[in-house]
Amino acid sequence: MKAIMVMFDTLNRHMLSPYGAPDWVQTPHFDRLAQRSAVFLNSYIGSMPCMPARRELHTGRHNFLHRSWGPLEPFDDSAIELLGQAGVYTHLVTDHQHYWEDGGGTYHPRYESFEFVRGQEGDPWKGEVSPEATEGKPNSGIPLTYQKILHHDRINRKHIVAEEQFPQAQTFELGIDFIRRNAQQNRWFLQLETFDPHEPFYSPESFRSLYPKLIGDRGNDWPAYGPVSETDDEVERMRHRYAALLTMCDDHLGKVLDVMDELDLWKNTLLIVNTDHGFLLGEHGHWAKCVQPFYNEVAHTPLFIWDPRSKVQGERRNSLVQTIDLPVTLLDYFGVQPTSDMQGQSLRATITSDLPVRKAALFGLHGGHVCVTDGRYVYMRAAVREDNQPLYDYTLMPTHMRSRFSPSELQDMELAGPLSFTKGTPVLKIRSAGRGTLHQFGSLLFDLETDPRQEHPIQDEELEAKMVALLIWHMQENDAPIEQYERLGLKPCSTRDEEVTHSSKRSNEGVKEHQS
Repeated sequence: MKAIMVMFDTLNRHMLSPYGAPDWVQTPHFDRLAQRSAVFLNSYIGSMPCMPARRELHTGRHNFLHRSWGPLEPFDDSAIELLGQAGVYTHLVTDHQHYWEDGGGTYHPRYESFEFVRGQEGDPWKGEVSPEATEGKPNSGIPLTYQKILHHDRINRKHIVAEEQFPQAQTFELGIDFIRRNAQQNRWFLQLETFDPHEPFYSPESFRSLYPKLIGDRGNDWPAYGPVSETDDEVERMRHRYAALLTMCDDHLGKVLDVMDELDLWKNTLLIVNTDHGFLLGEHGHWAKCVQPFYNEVAHTPLFIWDPRSKVQGERRNSLVQTIDLPVTLLDYFGVQPTSDMQGQSLRATITSDLPVRKAALFGLHGGHVCVTDGRYVYMRAAVREDNQPLYDYTLMPTHMRSRFSPSELQDMELAGPLSFTKGTPVLKIRSAGRGTLHQFGSLLFDLETDPRQEHPIQDEELEAKMVALLIWHMQENDAPIEQYERLGLKPCSTRDEEVTHSSKRSNEGVKEHQS
């Protein structure tokens, strides 16, 4: 038994042909994959963005209610580590530079071995002291905190010109090399993970030439996080730049499928193709993610799974699934029991017969909207105060994405807990500034059946009360800190919501009973 996870960062469901992408987007190998796997139609994110999602891939439980971006905690259960302890060899090949920053430093050592390809985004890779290194004006829409990243990106691109020099190409080459060298061995897991098609949308000319709008185009390929200020033509060109990079991803996915065909790995190899989240390409008047609520362009993700035990291929699955289900699915495949702190469910029966594993999915970002969907409706609950308080990080690893917490941030920290999943360990409680920009959007409720593009929020007090009750129940299941309820203007339970909450709980328990 072997398993391969091919993970892309910022892979947009609505730009993939198996999910009804525009006909000008070229992703033939994703079509090929869809014919060989179960295609999930209701896969959702959990915690945003990159490293919070990867914590879920290890721990099988949500990150965002308790802390922001950060490493694995001392009390976290890592599915990767559990596999290794059970005799499954685990290997990571990636060009995702966030693993090597302060906020991601404890993930890659969980694997038996790992390989890191340099040069993506603003990876501080090549050193260049000459004045020419700082020539050129960065995108004025990028905050000043990202000037250093832009500086390194301009340097990196001098060393990434030929297609084989691109980090994605090198990552897949190394991943395929691992597959070839170990094809005859048993009980291994490969995580082949590329940062693409994450911005900047920089791709080789061979893929750009497939899109007529990009012929001779040398415009900005790094959209600013925030409202769209560009013309319609500029927005369209940015989408084509994303599509060119996406087609490069598709091409390298095809090489993995080729190797599986060549070595006849379909008979004994689990294949998962997934992402951490999507991306707004001008939809809802915004670029990117994290600045605005998590519309389906970001939250509703593509997911493909081939399980050699059931051999289901070319079929679609409607059951609601999440990122937290993937580590538990891997453990189940290799016969390893998940820990009691893992909240995800194995998707084995869902792949086989579309058996549901949950009635609703919780998702969000620390300090952002807290969202819940039952597959039909999506409810996004906003903070009630403009300062987005009260909000705290609960952690023993106080780091941001690229830095440690400053002494000033730690001045008023307290010791709190233990929480239900910290193995009896108290944690630091540190005040967090959160994201005040999200208050302007307010709480939002959408009916995906009548408004799949989420363009028309609905006002329905009775329905909102039911979704609030569902949200509260899931927050309680995740041991949400009491101030999260206060921040959102909620109470852990109320007379009005109690019946709906209990009904939701019975429904979830019914799913688990059905599974067993």
